[in-house]
Amino acid sequence: MAAALIVSLAATIAPDHVQIDEDGRIHLGAPAPTPSPSTADPEPESTEPPLTREAVDEVIRAAVAAAGLDPEQGRPFAAGADSKRTGWTAVREKDAAQSEMKAVCADLERQGWKLNPDPRGDRPEARSYKRGGWYLLVNTREKSGAPSTTSAPTGTQAELTLTGIQLNLSDIPVPLPEITVRIG
Repeated sequence: MAAALIVSLAATIAPDHVQIDEDGRIHLGAPAPTPSPSTADPEPESTEPPLTREAVDEVIRAAVAAAGLDPEQGRPFAAGADSKRTGWTAVREKDAAQSEMKAVCADLERQGWKLNPDPRGDRPEARSYKRGGWYLLVNTREKSGAPSTTSAPTGTQAELTLTGIQLNLSDIPVPLPEITVRIG
């Protein structure tokens, strides 16, 4: 399950380098690029200064509050000394979670975060944003990956989660070698 979550996050953050086919096979790395006249040039990386984890924590708290939620009622991710990860999650009613996710996303856009589009098309349960060297994944899910010491969603509930990861994509060699992984 952890591998599936990591691959899903990777596919949302770096869609050019992760492809999942109909058989459930996951391809990491991009095959040799084939130029296409209809392909738009990629958006250049922002030159704005990198954000700190504390700044991203504040962005998350503000977006959650803008959605009408109390940031203290959810669980912040215990990042400890890891200054490149942060997040927040809460168990919500399934019907409310979708509208709250939309409100969180609207506030992130208001704060200047840029949508990182998913090449597989619009996915109502997940959105990825980028800004200042950080990627924020906002998603809802019915199944919980939470430890048994926390409350898991019931059939009418879902988790609303914001996950922040600081990545320096210039450290990733391009093109990546192609690797195929089968999970399950």
